[in-house]
Amino acid sequence: MATKNISITEEAYNRLARLKKAKDSFSEVINRELGKKDIMEFAGILSTEEADELENNIKKIRNVKEKYYGKRVERLKNLLK
Repeated sequence: MATKNISITEEAYNRLARLKKAKDSFSEVINRELGKKDIMEFAGILSTEEADELENNIKKIRNVKEKYYGKRVERLKNLLK
């Protein structure tokens, strides 16, 4: 089975640890607590204003990342010359 490393806050870790039973792994706790959700369960959870704000924030973050990675690629290209 493949594994992934993730970073979580200490608060999130403590919350998971409280849910953990003696022989549970953290993966088992997460899977048990989250269960399987249908994406449609979340439809309508945000107001139009909240959805618009979220969309705008995602766009801002993507723009910052694109600029950062673009500069990084340029630096790498210059190093390879």
